[in-house]
Amino acid sequence: MSSPLTARDLIDRLSAVDPDTPVRLAINPLFPLQHGIADVIAVKDALGRVTVYLTENGEQQGPVPPEVTVAVGWHEPTEAPRRARSAIAAQ
Repeated sequence: MSSPLTARDLIDRLSAVDPDTPVRLAINPLFPLQHGIADVIAVKDALGRVTVYLTENGEQQGPVPPEVTVAVGWHEPTEAPRRARSAIAAQ
């Protein structure tokens, strides 16, 4: 299991893209959908450790693009099957 993404990691990764680029959450590897982000909330647990939450805005934005699901390792790269021309279509 990889270590959790830190705020520093997130800032570093986001600083590499145009600041006006939309940001989405990719949720559920088995049925990947993208969601808009509403807010960033930092809270302390009972031991005083801070965790940052990216909250979802309740708007499902549609399926996650295949290149994203492949990049994060949720799915294997696939190609659409070739369609055979039928005898009827050839007439």
